[in-house]
Amino acid sequence: MLIKLAGGHIYDPTQNRQGEPGDLFIRDGLITSDPGPNAKFDQVYDLSGHIVMAGAVDIHTHIAGGNVNTARLLLPEQHRNHVARRLRTACNLAIVPASKYTHGGHVDHPFSNAKWSTTDTGYRYARMGYTTVVEPAMLPVNALDVHLQMADIPILDTAALAILGNDDLLLRLMRAKASQNQINDYVAWTLHATRALGLKVINAGGANAFKSNARQFDLDDIVPDYGVSSRQILQTLQTAVCQLGVPHPVHVHCNNLGIPGNVDTIVATMEAAQGLPMHLAHVQFYAYGNEGAKGFSSAAAQLLEAFNRHLNITMDVGQVLFGQTVTISGDVIAQYSRHADASPNKWVMWDAECEGSGGVVPYRYREASFVNTLQWAIGLELFLLADAPERLFFTTDHPNGAPFTAYPELIRLLMDADYRQAYMARLNQEALAMTLLPNLKREFTLTEIATMTRSAAAKLLGLHDRGHLAPGAIADIAVYNPQGVGTCDRLTGAFAARPQANIAAMFANAALLFKNGELVVRDGCVVARPAGRAQVLQPNYDAGITRTVQDHFNRFYSLKLSNFAVNDADFAEQARFRVHG
Repeated sequence: MLIKLAGGHIYDPTQNRQGEPGDLFIRDGLITSDPGPNAKFDQVYDLSGHIVMAGAVDIHTHIAGGNVNTARLLLPEQHRNHVARRLRTACNLAIVPASKYTHGGHVDHPFSNAKWSTTDTGYRYARMGYTTVVEPAMLPVNALDVHLQMADIPILDTAALAILGNDDLLLRLMRAKASQNQINDYVAWTLHATRALGLKVINAGGANAFKSNARQFDLDDIVPDYGVSSRQILQTLQTAVCQLGVPHPVHVHCNNLGIPGNVDTIVATMEAAQGLPMHLAHVQFYAYGNEGAKGFSSAAAQLLEAFNRHLNITMDVGQVLFGQTVTISGDVIAQYSRHADASPNKWVMWDAECEGSGGVVPYRYREASFVNTLQWAIGLELFLLADAPERLFFTTDHPNGAPFTAYPELIRLLMDADYRQAYMARLNQEALAMTLLPNLKREFTLTEIATMTRSAAAKLLGLHDRGHLAPGAIADIAVYNPQGVGTCDRLTGAFAARPQANIAAMFANAALLFKNGELVVRDGCVVARPAGRAQVLQPNYDAGITRTVQDHFNRFYSLKLSNFAVNDADFAEQARFRVHG
């Protein structure tokens, strides 16, 4: 099938296309070059006046796995109303009504947004123009559950990062002074067995230290019983990722999350990176100083100064937005430290023998709160002060900082300085006075948005077949209408004199979304739900490591190793996995 998308304003940083009108051509699911004047098109879409970008890529969003399921179980009363609405509308394909993201400028995302069903996850991402999302925290023992959940998410391609850094076998290997090659083989075996795209490290060694009653764990602290430091674990795994040729850098959740003064920790982590690539996750939660009467202040400028010096580092922000959400993490030390702040007042902490630990704590970010206002402002400071959008990525650490459905609101905050100023008027003024935000007038361009959410994100993951609109890319294409937004519950709206006034509505409801060349969203409504595929990496390793892993399972696990690995036979559909590299 040959399709023409005619006359749209194309934003593709990889080709330096910054809004000039042009045509795109799709043949059999791929973007193709101009077929010539005599071509016969099966379909032609007139996109005059519309904005055209590649399908968006979210590099860090918690959409599957044990913590996500635990959050659903912990708060069924928050989930029930949403399920009832879904059942009432299940007879229609376009079942997701347009969310009313703003009410007089206030973001409204009920808690159920943080833990939707797998189906709604796919629908709501697709409606915003997203086509690829990454679960950044897959516990290896839970990999099959993660992949089964991701397989149930329609439309979106998915990927997951396997967690290492607190598992017993790795720490035993390090205690025994195993060679770097043997560690590399274990990492590669784990990526194979779990069908992962990369590696995640969460507070390296901290979960094991928690099991020995540690309640704080720094970069140079030693894991009890194993005799290795957090720094050694992190550097060993970083070296493994680099030597194996894994495109995505080791994805790091640092020590001391959420603690005043922890900017020193994240700067020390950058310096510990050995000059090798490293990605630091949700860095808003590490941009904290300890100045002022309350002992809590913004250290965004200090963090960015270090970031600018370490060109090997990439980061995502983890922006906080106001409203109810739930925090979920494998960092059990951080989660346990704030369980008393749970709202509503219930929480879950867990330990897994031979594996990691984690916690689920519901939380409401409040506009009147000094701490929450400061967190909101710090995230925006990081965005607006950074000079390198190709190294700084657009996330809310869904659902920890805010549900992913708040992305359109965040885009408006970045693109509309007047709106940002008006929003600040109702927040905690004492907190704002401790930041640079009130004086920042920068407004992001559509090119910068496309860089953070498309081209740079795909490149960072090593997914070179997407994130851009050059011939040969898969035809994941998002089209937005800046003149008005039609949606499946008949919400409409004309732009005000300043087009920024409707940015959030525009990015909340794509006019068109193509997934592999198939039209899946029209005017904010889901019109088709093809299955996505899991993007995986399978680096080579010495088969001898399998015997080491087998011996460990025989000694310490009730689970058979044959039931640990994720296999094609676990999935009904054909070609579920797409191997890169």
